[in-house]
Amino acid sequence: MSRLIDAVLASDAVARLVFWVDAHPWGHRLYQAALSNRREVVRFLKFATVGVVGTVVDFGVLNILVLGGGFTKFWANTCSFSAAVVSNFIWNRLWTFPESRQKALIPQLVQFALVSLGGYVINQIIFLGLDSMVFHAWGTLGYNVSKAIATVVVLVWNFGVNRVWTYGGID
Repeated sequence: MSRLIDAVLASDAVARLVFWVDAHPWGHRLYQAALSNRREVVRFLKFATVGVVGTVVDFGVLNILVLGGGFTKFWANTCSFSAAVVSNFIWNRLWTFPESRQKALIPQLVQFALVSLGGYVINQIIFLGLDSMVFHAWGTLGYNVSKAIATVVVLVWNFGVNRVWTYGGID
């Protein structure tokens, strides 16, 4: 995967984007920070890849349970979010933060689960709130849009808290 990330970073499209970003004062500072900490940029790209896999699991289970299983959105979202959390924990421990395997599994799993519990509460509030108050008339598309918005918000929460607490102390 590191070769793939290296190839993407070396592509012409990325070079043009970097040139554009570097030309702006705020972009120049961001670009310099990324250059000085390439390892963290690669780690974030890995975290994002794991997140995409978790999102596919989350949306897949949600829609199977709502459309095929007759579950309420609350319980379908609970199950789908939980399945994504398990997937994300496994892949983050094995691939994104392999150094974290030096820590004991159970305490790290408990930390990840507690962060995910906070993310679950945020996800449910946004998902059910938007679905019932904003996108309800859109049917299946509406609850998927609600879920997408909730997922983006929880991504920020999960990365920030897990990076500092669950995977803190990892170079």
